[in-house]
Amino acid sequence: MNPGDRVRVERGGVTNEGVLLPSTTRDHLVVKLDGGYNVGIDREEADVEVLESGVREVDPAADDGGGDAASEITFDEDLPTVSLISTGGTIASTVDYRTGAVTAQFDAEDVLRAVPELAGRANYRGRVVANILSENMEPSIWRDLADAVAEEIEAGADGVVVMHGTDTMQYSASALSFMLDSPVPVVFTGSQRSADRPSSDNVMNAVCAVEAAKADHAETLVCMHASPSDDACALHRGTRVRKNHTSRRDAFETVGAAPLGLIDYEAAAEAGAEGDAADAAIEWHREPTARGSAEQSVDLAPDLAPDVELVKFTPGMDPAAWDYLDEKDGVVIEGTGLGHVHTDLIPRIEALVEGGTVVAMTSQCLAGRVCDRVYDTGRDLLDAGVVEAGDTLPGTAKVKLMWALANTSDPAEAMGRDLAGELTEESRPWR
Repeated sequence: MNPGDRVRVERGGVTNEGVLLPSTTRDHLVVKLDGGYNVGIDREEADVEVLESGVREVDPAADDGGGDAASEITFDEDLPTVSLISTGGTIASTVDYRTGAVTAQFDAEDVLRAVPELAGRANYRGRVVANILSENMEPSIWRDLADAVAEEIEAGADGVVVMHGTDTMQYSASALSFMLDSPVPVVFTGSQRSADRPSSDNVMNAVCAVEAAKADHAETLVCMHASPSDDACALHRGTRVRKNHTSRRDAFETVGAAPLGLIDYEAAAEAGAEGDAADAAIEWHREPTARGSAEQSVDLAPDLAPDVELVKFTPGMDPAAWDYLDEKDGVVIEGTGLGHVHTDLIPRIEALVEGGTVVAMTSQCLAGRVCDRVYDTGRDLLDAGVVEAGDTLPGTAKVKLMWALANTSDPAEAMGRDLAGELTEESRPWR
């Protein structure tokens, strides 16, 4: 039997039929079922029958991460240059058929091979900053990522696409929003479902992200499915986006408003085929930051104060649970409603502030702003030295405080004003 043969595999009383694929290990068979999913089967214990030979042409080098074929990247002087920076995640993942789990294995050039629809849209440079699942993301990698993006822009990239796992993408997009003042687009994208699944969103997200990176703006964005259908990707500002569903393809939302823009997939695909920027495919809901001139350099401020915690208040919690916050550089609290905690915690917070910790208040509510001037508890919190973070999202507020502590002379004051589109100064619709 050879890759491309249609086979029937029996093991442990279970029968599977499909097309045999190349395997990343000698111990396992990989069969693509008729429904589109791949299944891994222990070779030693399987009974295999070849039903039909050569029903599908399969390139052994183009397997799920085990091949040695090099990505072929051609240069066209008429095309813009887009840097693809990989940090790992599902968009650059394959299935480990030993465990059945998804693991990050591809580098940036492998993504070009895995998503042939990217060919002809731009000249590409590939770079790997990390090869991790996003739950393992750390502030030190944000610094490495910011340095890499700045270097790519200084080297002439017309746009940057960061391939990232979805679980912590909103934090990394926030971090780069504060750390970089870029003259070109920086677009984060990922995939909720791996490439071996028939419902994978990797191709559409990658294509839309590349076209968004070529377009006429200089935003730091998250580009992901706008709906369960393959019709458009939403372009979310990096400091206002949140992953609001564990598994849906349209898991990401701009909190408090529509996304900054939408990019039509069909129009983006057609524009890419001509090599043009996909500005016509983008519908901006608000005016984006303008793209800078070719001579404009990137402004990089990558320093972070990592000793910052984000804590959530819940009714009935033990005040001793916050003892570990002593001597932290900063604390962001997710309070209830307008920004409240139990009154018994206020002395604890006051002691933190007196010890030099910047304490900022956000809300657990998905929309609206903190206002600690309405109720007695809020006024007591202000008297204790708490800083209102307005309608900054809690995760964004943590990243912002890390950046503000390292880069501003008055981080408490900085938490109360807009630095990168994360905060509306007044109660009005998003700009």
